[in-house]
Amino acid sequence: MMPPNTSADNVDKDAKAAEERGPGFRAKAKRTAAFGLLPAIVLLLACGIAGLKWWEGANRAAEAASTESVKAATESTIALLSYQPDTVDKELVGARDRLTGAFRDSYTSLTNDVVIPGAKQKQVSAVATVPAAAAVSTTASHAVVLVMVNQTTVVGTDSPTQTASSIKVTLDKIDGQWLISDFSPI
Repeated sequence: MMPPNTSADNVDKDAKAAEERGPGFRAKAKRTAAFGLLPAIVLLLACGIAGLKWWEGANRAAEAASTESVKAATESTIALLSYQPDTVDKELVGARDRLTGAFRDSYTSLTNDVVIPGAKQKQVSAVATVPAAAAVSTTASHAVVLVMVNQTTVVGTDSPTQTASSIKVTLDKIDGQWLISDFSPI
């Protein structure tokens, strides 16, 4: 005795079903696949590729912003904290161009009222270096960078004194340039 459902029975049933559907059924199925399924697959692939391109561009922009802001924080910190008694006005006034907002105003007031007159009167010179700096957070237009600073200061003919400090530098990108909006020792 044979089981009621054999592969021969299934083949016969499939053949009968195909005959009942008519001779154009296979052609219709192929057209449906070609004009319906294929474009859907192409559309999904295109969306996937576009998504990957966008993600790659966003990552590149974030990396560029991080690199640029760390470089700007490093260079600006050195400019803000380095000066010679004979050229202190020129150096610190030039450093103001790297600042923005309320920090620019307070830095201008401090340098005009205290630093420039004191550097000239007491023959103070300062040289800052940045051995390390790293981005804490970065967007396309705002960054926070941690800067490690070594500063050597000489007053008159005294021996040099060295200090090391850490500074949280906040920057805003304005007209394509990273400017310091806050400068907080940690």
